[in-house]
Amino acid sequence: MTIEIAETADPSGLEVYDSIEQRRLQIEMPGTVSLDAVEGEFCFPIDETCRLETDSLTFNQLYSVTVHDETGRTEASFDASETVRLEERTQFVGLSGPIKLYCRIDAPGTIDIGLTSVRISTDRETTVGLGARSLHDRPRGTITTPPDVESMMEAVSALPSALKTTSPERTWPTLRGHPPLLELGDRLEIPDAIDPPDGEISLTVPREYTSVYQAAPLAFFLGATIRPGTEPMLETSRFEYSLSTPRSFEDEMAHLLKRFFFLDAIVRMDGMFRYELLERASLEDDLPFDLAETYDLSLSHRLNRYLEVPFEVIEPHVPRWPLTAHVPSEPESASLLPFIINELGIVRETRGQTPESIPSPETTSSQLVRSATTYRSPSELRDEPEFVAPAVTGESVEHAWFGGGIPQQASKATLEAYQSQLEHRKPVESIELLLVCNDVRMMDEHDSLDGSYGNRENLPFEIDSKFGVGSEQLAALLTDGGYDFFHYIGHATEDGLRCPDGDLDIRTLESVDLGVFFLNACRSYEQGLALTRRGAFGGVSTYADVINEDAVTAGETIARLLNRGFPLRGALEIARDNAMLGEQYLIVGDGSTDIAQSDGGAPMLVAIDSRDGDGYDFSAKSYSTKEFKLGTTTASPIDSVSDCHLTPSHTPQLPVETMELQEYLTWTELPVVVDDELHWNDGIGTSLLN
Repeated sequence: MTIEIAETADPSGLEVYDSIEQRRLQIEMPGTVSLDAVEGEFCFPIDETCRLETDSLTFNQLYSVTVHDETGRTEASFDASETVRLEERTQFVGLSGPIKLYCRIDAPGTIDIGLTSVRISTDRETTVGLGARSLHDRPRGTITTPPDVESMMEAVSALPSALKTTSPERTWPTLRGHPPLLELGDRLEIPDAIDPPDGEISLTVPREYTSVYQAAPLAFFLGATIRPGTEPMLETSRFEYSLSTPRSFEDEMAHLLKRFFFLDAIVRMDGMFRYELLERASLEDDLPFDLAETYDLSLSHRLNRYLEVPFEVIEPHVPRWPLTAHVPSEPESASLLPFIINELGIVRETRGQTPESIPSPETTSSQLVRSATTYRSPSELRDEPEFVAPAVTGESVEHAWFGGGIPQQASKATLEAYQSQLEHRKPVESIELLLVCNDVRMMDEHDSLDGSYGNRENLPFEIDSKFGVGSEQLAALLTDGGYDFFHYIGHATEDGLRCPDGDLDIRTLESVDLGVFFLNACRSYEQGLALTRRGAFGGVSTYADVINEDAVTAGETIARLLNRGFPLRGALEIARDNAMLGEQYLIVGDGSTDIAQSDGGAPMLVAIDSRDGDGYDFSAKSYSTKEFKLGTTTASPIDSVSDCHLTPSHTPQLPVETMELQEYLTWTELPVVVDDELHWNDGIGTSLLN
């Protein structure tokens, strides 16, 4: 059972628990609970239901709130600091967060949306139907394909079976399922449960792996069939559009994917979920068609209209793309596609060049460098690894390099890291962290982490701190400990993590039982790569030396960001931009992994800049996560800032008054950049403005 609902005594109420994603929510309420399933009362997809007799429900997180009529049609959406009246009729209250909730209420009442919680109260005790849905999504089956290009095209054409609709609502991440898996075999086998698209839309591409892979994300989003041909073409029941343009084929695929996704995302606002969207308000007057009318058109007709808009008009408003994947043009790369497509990632060739230099710190004789090479003889040192600078960087939050060599300005992605996440360990009741410090001279970092992990209410952490861990003990902890996060402080080489009795080479282990890791040591790349090959989801490693003082700052910054629900890719980007984190740090594995859920939607970095005179300019940068993927909407909980926007994105600066900003900072725990300096707002937010 994915969703579990249980009564609680202290506080009195319910706990909703997602056993797959390890997400939980407390609901405080007086009254009685019936855990018997509620049949036929919800018009939304639901995993588990129960019935409540109460006049009050308090949710201990900030959820975005949507009110629907009894047919499911959205009537209004609300953000923090708003109060809403429910009428004397059947209405659904939808709460969007790490667990999707719906409350069916037949009595009048009030919804109070605070800065950290939501409370629903009714004018009289009434029956409330509660429904919960896990946002976890697993592939439905595996498609087997031989390595010839034509069979590969047919296999990739079946991936859109995971789409739950072809309406503009498919831009909501919960209506795009995880594509089926792909694996190589002797013959093409598509399970009966996987229904390929009906053929209304097709993409004709050259007979080569590169073109098939680059077209796959667009084909998935459009529900299109991929066909071989010499003239690349997008064909629908209404029009034909040549894909032979001045742009390269991979650029054309990226442009079309962004164009169709973005315009569908602003058109969807005339569907079931209606509210103001920043991008729509900024762009609507510049579009040559009516958005409400376009919502009701067929897919082919909508695409035809979208092609009327020059890309330069919409480009400034398109959300930041979460992922660009650099994929080798070989049959084995087909297995990567479902995981890339699950994020609507852009696919590019593994084109790059050898960088002119490798970043390394300038040290003085008094500075400690986290390298273990001083313990080794020159004859024992490995050959220098090959480095590569991808030809394209900067178009997405993360550039994932699946080719050979160690990438610069990109993560080193591995198929095993994605596959491991489909086989979750048995859930535990809390998030378990292993913190290992193997050099007494680096205790400053350990001490700085004492208040960084698990300092949030309602977020259960169990921290296991160990010092001077031997190689056999460390091997046992990694293989049998079942830790969600491993933070290593010490020395490393390409051949192992330094222990008091020698090195532990992760490559000698058969497997590890581990989620995310941070190897904060010099040249820990090979060991981090080995962790992902043996079961870890992803982490941060280094490919060059790091100075101890810089590593302390890096360790605390990454820890705080992960604790607040940022994924690895977001945490590393913020640390690089705001904490002097060197380029020698890189993600290994899956950059979308995290260790904690964020409160109140997608995690955000708030930026505050002083204005001449009174007041400040306020902006926010949101990051997508596994719960809040591309197409999620995020809003800042400040009344005067109307910036509900597509995630991931960066909002424009808007003026706010000092008093309003002080109140906001008193309650939020988001990281805050004040006048270009990163601060941690741990309950003392108003001091940031002094």
